[in-house]
Amino acid sequence: MVQLYCAQGHENQIGSRFCIQCGEPLWLPSGHILEKRYRIVSQLAAGGFGRTYLVENLHRFNERCVLKEFTPQVQGDRNLQKAKELFEREAGALHKLDHPQLPKFREFFQAELGEGSACLFLAQDYVEGQTYSELLSARLSEADVTRLICQLLPVLSYIHSQGVIHRDISPDNLIRRSSDGLPVLIDFGGVKVAATAVAKFTQLGQIPTRLGKQGYAPEEQMRQGQVFPSSDLYALAVTALVLLTGKEPEQLYDNYRGAWLWREIKVSSQLETVLQKMLAYKPSDRYQSAQEVLQALQSPVTPPPNISQIRTVNFVGQKPEPQQSYSHQKGSTQVIATPTSYLSWLRPWVLKIAGIGLVGFIGMNAWAMVNSVLRSTQLLPVQEPPDTSHSSDEQTNKLLSRQQSLGIKARFFNTLVDDSFHTKHPELQGRSLKPAPEDADLRSDWYDIGEELLNKIEQAKLSTAARRKLGSYSQQDYEIWKQQANSGEQGYSIDQLKEQTVQKFYQLFPQQRREKLNQKTFGQIWYAIAADKVSQLQTGNH
Repeated sequence: MVQLYCAQGHENQIGSRFCIQCGEPLWLPSGHILEKRYRIVSQLAAGGFGRTYLVENLHRFNERCVLKEFTPQVQGDRNLQKAKELFEREAGALHKLDHPQLPKFREFFQAELGEGSACLFLAQDYVEGQTYSELLSARLSEADVTRLICQLLPVLSYIHSQGVIHRDISPDNLIRRSSDGLPVLIDFGGVKVAATAVAKFTQLGQIPTRLGKQGYAPEEQMRQGQVFPSSDLYALAVTALVLLTGKEPEQLYDNYRGAWLWREIKVSSQLETVLQKMLAYKPSDRYQSAQEVLQALQSPVTPPPNISQIRTVNFVGQKPEPQQSYSHQKGSTQVIATPTSYLSWLRPWVLKIAGIGLVGFIGMNAWAMVNSVLRSTQLLPVQEPPDTSHSSDEQTNKLLSRQQSLGIKARFFNTLVDDSFHTKHPELQGRSLKPAPEDADLRSDWYDIGEELLNKIEQAKLSTAARRKLGSYSQQDYEIWKQQANSGEQGYSIDQLKEQTVQKFYQLFPQQRREKLNQKTFGQIWYAIAADKVSQLQTGNH
């Protein structure tokens, strides 16, 4: 008989609604008809809250739409009714949204699916097109990404005015509509919001309340479960960086220094300035509305001045040439002459050097220009700016180089180090490290943990193939090894495999004996060791 597997790799029979081992809801088969109306065409996506299907509405000329399933694992009719009421109430706010770049919610209903299970569904419009994740095979230009942001900001402005926060903006949840090329924002998390309400008010099941995609959602959302309009703006900025570079957020963020790697993100100064503010660590430091971002992007940029226009004079009283103005100190014998048009470009803050007030520049790149002007007027020696380079840069580059040379995915490595770091520092409650001075010792500790973990992985002497697959192993790999062992044709038994893997793993990580292995971190190393052991046992080289 054909077997059906859940996301954890557990075997189930076709027709089962829940995994017999972990209770995870399973897919409905293609061709299944719900409420004598919706015929399932295909499976679109799965998450911790249920499943999403492409279906045909048999009552509307087989028109295609999307069904989002929520499967509350509750006991008793009373609890199920309570879950349904909460789901309907929370999803009702999303049903009222009406915007041409949002899929319209059609209806909410409950369906009996056999085995005594009842599921809740939301029906909404189907959007024909490609997700921006599917378009990532070719990086988008700055002009394309800027256009995308400008096309989405009015959508965000609308939903925020309705009191709704999307919570899950990413390339996966943006579709470039085939009919007009406009971006459509999908997967509002209506199911997720409702599921959170069920968990909060009924305490039914262990449904997570921290919603959002790792790497895209800001700190306050992932750690505290708080969301603001600026939380969506943060996720939109991360999405822009991914589309510009073709890289995942983990590859663009330096966990050690708590900073985005702008050297990897080559954009104009105007767009970089806007994105940096959208990505500010504190919600209060970001733009507070989508309209503010739109205004910043559409504001004209004044070009930098022609440096050759800057002139200097060496004594008071020399007549300035036309279009020049002077900055001087009373009683001084030196004057700096600067074109009026240049002064209009400079930012209005004062740089105090040698007791002389000078109109200054924002940014270290302008410092050399200031030095040149000051020295040409024979002023007092100018103090050089402090070295902005960090010794941590060299350490970070070294760590990155080692990780890449071993062929280890950045996403897996960062997750592994973060997990170990926060296990060591529970007082941080999982918060990300900031670039502020007070986190300097913590960033150093994060780096040391990363170094030690790379040392351990090197000591494990994993094959290149095993290292490259770290982060991608699953229970299904183990099931395959088990089937091979049970067939008796591969030259090893499953007990041999487990014994030799456990022995080597705990020699490297003895502290893990006290912990349940996290399948996304240390469990991956366990699998990698096992994969190499399988190869060795099959060839008798053990």
